Amino acid sequence: MSEEVYRQLRETMAKRGPQMRVLDIPEFYEMARVLFTPEEAEISNAMPPGTFTPNVIAQETGRSEKEVTEILEAMADKGLCSSVVKRDGTRIYFGPPLLPGIFEYQFVRGTKTDRDRRIARVIHNYKEAVQAAGASLSPITQPPSFRTIPVDRKIEAETAVQTYEQVLAYIAQADPISVATCYCRHEALLLDEKDVCGMPMEVCFQFDRTAENVIERRMGRRVTKEEAADIMRQAEEAGLVHLGVNIQKLDFICNCCPCHCVALKTVLSHPKPAQAILCRYRPSFDPDLCVADEICIDRCPAKALTLGEERVPEVDLERCIGCGVCASGCLEGAITLVERDGVLVPPADRRALGEAIMESLAQRGSS
Repeated sequence: MSEEVYRQLRETMAKRGPQMRVLDIPEFYEMARVLFTPEEAEISNAMPPGTFTPNVIAQETGRSEKEVTEILEAMADKGLCSSVVKRDGTRIYFGPPLLPGIFEYQFVRGTKTDRDRRIARVIHNYKEAVQAAGASLSPITQPPSFRTIPVDRKIEAETAVQTYEQVLAYIAQADPISVATCYCRHEALLLDEKDVCGMPMEVCFQFDRTAENVIERRMGRRVTKEEAADIMRQAEEAGLVHLGVNIQKLDFICNCCPCHCVALKTVLSHPKPAQAILCRYRPSFDPDLCVADEICIDRCPAKALTLGEERVPEVDLERCIGCGVCASGCLEGAITLVERDGVLVPPADRRALGEAIMESLAQRGSS
């Protein structure tokens, strides 16, 4: 049974999220056995799309509702599913994809146990095997899987900014808010204690129901809106990129470095990164304020800026990902973000995004 349940688990994870390739290779099964017991794999395979209650899984598997609830609670504690309590007191569960989801939940606590190190190793081995097979970890699709979110204080005042584009707007509206350890940088640390880039670690945010799950399962800690804004500014000053799933109402924002973070590294590996991520903005330079100190050029993670003949930076729009890291580091205030032309509105939610991506992949396969 155990062999078959893990094969079904691979199919389950492949259907759950196209943002991460799920290949039929030995490294997947090695990873799956470390993450999931056979019983947990069976329960995961029975999870329907969207939220559900334990009785749904009990009917599907023939197990008692009490037994299913106990397994689901253990899985939620391990980051293999999410769980929140509705206003009416009903506890509901949700089966996340590998990425974004299960992978992050393994490391956001920031702990360094033997199990943490083992999980880091098998996940790393799987990623390496995927790339060795000639596949990218995350396929480049239209619409893109991820988008950058600039801080609104750097956006040109005349630009009609949608609320889904504003980091500080999410902080103002969300309740609760949690912050957790950067999964990517902590995974690297578990693999090699010397693999440290010096960027802040506790900078990944969750909002609303996702924050409720993270707080309850002690994967991160609750923060006030003021503390969240302060941490976000620190991440901005450090040159990290605000990154989220390409949907209108974000449930998390990561602060990513180009040296460790999987999503950002995948985007930047593309010959034209702007095609691999939704970027609504581009930098605009005020020649009267610019002193040509090249700080913005050094900070740009996409290497999209060069110093022009007029001693004012020029931007390669095929490389620029609209993150605003250049603007946030400009000491002279010479850079603002202006809206690009023809940028599509993000899909409404994860389901709509997943359907759009699957359609994109299907069209690519038939062409």
